[in-house]
Amino acid sequence: MDLRLTQALRLGALKLPPAVSSVLPGALASRVSGGTVSVVRLNGVIASASGPVPRSVINLQAVESALTRAFEAENAVAVALVVNSPGGSPTQSQLVADRIRGLAAEHELPVLAFCEDVAASGGYWLACAADEIFACPTSLVGSIGVVSGGFGLTGLIERFGIERRLHTSGENKARLDPFQPEKPEDVEWLLGMQAELHELFIEWVRSRRGDTLDAGADLFTGEVWTGRKALELGLIDGLGTVREVLEERYPDAEAVTVEPRRPLLARLGVGVLSGVPGFGAIDPTAAVAGALEYLEHRAAWSRFGL
Repeated sequence: MDLRLTQALRLGALKLPPAVSSVLPGALASRVSGGTVSVVRLNGVIASASGPVPRSVINLQAVESALTRAFEAENAVAVALVVNSPGGSPTQSQLVADRIRGLAAEHELPVLAFCEDVAASGGYWLACAADEIFACPTSLVGSIGVVSGGFGLTGLIERFGIERRLHTSGENKARLDPFQPEKPEDVEWLLGMQAELHELFIEWVRSRRGDTLDAGADLFTGEVWTGRKALELGLIDGLGTVREVLEERYPDAEAVTVEPRRPLLARLGVGVLSGVPGFGAIDPTAAVAGALEYLEHRAAWSRFGL
């Protein structure tokens, strides 16, 4: 079947009578009759780690199963991404976005992104993987920049009489160690790295948004805007919730939320291991690391008042 005809059928731009649709291949016939829109939620800080709160982190490993199932759904006419993220890892942002684009090309399905509370920094990177971006007027969108954060713990270890021992075979191997005083040359290196990553971010946004961006506006300062202003600047394509837009765009389709597959132990619950020797013991190092990770994640949301 001609590709343009197939796409027209998927988008609902062409309606066929029952006598015709009944002889179409099963998957295409169901698309003509309405089909489904696969909805995937991308919620949380973008990071390679598992996260201090279950399912609070976006990375390729965490979302790939949901994305694959969404695009491979037999009756899918489109995929909707519901993005709610303050950003995080540039690499994980790119990996997830590239996977979305690859699946979209493979299955020839349109992708719509919907910004919720915030789609900032890496969150906006993910939204740009869609063919169209929508937001609420009150959503926070943009923050096209790079930020790094951490903790300086030199005073803390001195207070408790802890001696830091660190041995390296390269002079730059231990840059920005949180247990040592910050060095100007390390900060200079970090700023150079941030500038390079910022340029890659800008290239991605321009490649995806093209001529829709306001050429007269400085969009790459790291500023964040409301959804209403983001529409004026060309950062998004329209205002509306996922329900509103999908009902208007695909009135005969059913929106189906696709969840990532969870490991067996996660489905059974952590409590099943509480009585097993070796499980449930408190590791002080892990506890401190988890607390710091939680604070970093909270700081990422707090930058946007959330």
